[in-house]
Amino acid sequence: MSEHEKRPLLTSEDPQQIPECLQGNQETMMEDQPFSPSQTVSTNHSSDDEHVLHSSSETNSDVGQTTSLQCLMHLLKGMIGTGILAMAIAFKNGGLWVSLLSLMVVAIICVHCMHVLLGCHEAISKRIEVKVMDYGTVMEKSFETGSARIRKFSKAAKNVVNMFLIVTQFGFCCVYIVFVAKSFKQVIDYYSVSSPDVKIYMTVVAVLMLLYVQVTNLRALAPFSMFANVLNVIGLLLIFLNLWDNIPDASTRPFYGKLSNFPLFFGQIIYAFEGIGLVLPLRNKMKNKEEFGGWVGVLNLGCVITVCLYEAVGFYGYLKYGDDAQGSITLNLSSDKWYNMLVKVLFAVSIFISYGLQFYVPIEIIWPWLKQKSNSSIYKCYGERIFRIIMVFVTFGIALLVPHIDLLISLIGAFAGASLALILPPIIEIATYSGPSETISKWKIFKNIIIIFLGFVGFLTGTYSSIRDIAATF
Repeated sequence: MSEHEKRPLLTSEDPQQIPECLQGNQETMMEDQPFSPSQTVSTNHSSDDEHVLHSSSETNSDVGQTTSLQCLMHLLKGMIGTGILAMAIAFKNGGLWVSLLSLMVVAIICVHCMHVLLGCHEAISKRIEVKVMDYGTVMEKSFETGSARIRKFSKAAKNVVNMFLIVTQFGFCCVYIVFVAKSFKQVIDYYSVSSPDVKIYMTVVAVLMLLYVQVTNLRALAPFSMFANVLNVIGLLLIFLNLWDNIPDASTRPFYGKLSNFPLFFGQIIYAFEGIGLVLPLRNKMKNKEEFGGWVGVLNLGCVITVCLYEAVGFYGYLKYGDDAQGSITLNLSSDKWYNMLVKVLFAVSIFISYGLQFYVPIEIIWPWLKQKSNSSIYKCYGERIFRIIMVFVTFGIALLVPHIDLLISLIGAFAGASLALILPPIIEIATYSGPSETISKWKIFKNIIIIFLGFVGFLTGTYSSIRDIAATF
């Protein structure tokens, strides 16, 4: 499944729980004392947050069922999506060799932040005696168990994480509608004399999505996900066959791109590294959790494979197509070869399937909370299906408004991706070790400030540049 699709804190034993990110702060803590686990448990009333955490630690002790190989496959599946198809235009914005180096540097920083998140999860889980937490909960508990001055912001901190997760997932869905519509339009255009506008295709795709998203069970989506993986592998192999055919010399491409386009490059590569939300769910479901981290662990191996594929598609894609590189490399493939048309169809079907998986996550966060707003049996029975329909129309509306894959990817990456992958993990580490009984070295504080600064610069410049270029299309 893709990033965040299986949220360990939403347990099957209590499917009606209100997500923590949408609850008020019901916990009180003594601000003049160091944190202790007993402070999170009230003897008079227990918040849903506490119930989820304690039930997680009890029921998930034997949850770990995936092997290292299975975990690696899930990680690769979650990290390799539409982002890899946008690498050619990302390299166009950054320049051939500068992009090659910059992608590596950003990848190293992102992977480091993933390890930071893992380390803080381990430290906090020992502190509050809870084995299973997601990204948002780690953020919340880092504030809650840290310095007395920041404890009151714990719920707000978690709300921020989940807000960015929701924006990211719905953003993926917007990109997917545009991608599927443009891919099928190219195929049909080749075999017909005339073809409708791309917005007609987007409307048809949205109607099909309305039916697809009525599948509300994540397990029911699993076979579709497996099928999508097979399509992705075949599609990538065919793409490389095309890229290596009559490839130009590297000297024909600029060493670096325009400085004004670099924020777009940043947003596009950060979009491709949205896998930080997968780190904790995948680690929590492993049989041998110690095999996930470390120098030769599953996380590093998966990230090395992912970066190599990104570098290859970006480098050879830009080398092949130059300034003609489009938002997805599949749109650059010539229509006069049958296997290129097959690639377009394979990825269109694969991304269509992925829409349901990405759509599942924000619905699981928002709907249980909305469900509590009415006791009407009709509302509880049909409300979720109506809400799903509304959210499909929302993503469809945004896709109609901004039918540009590259700009959507850059905006999502710069706005939500930079926050989740670069800005928030260092903040979590500083908060985790800010308590009176904890210490953090000046080197770590300096390192975290630098990463936060870089992420914030990318956030501001990338978001501004993306919005500016989107506005210019109207």
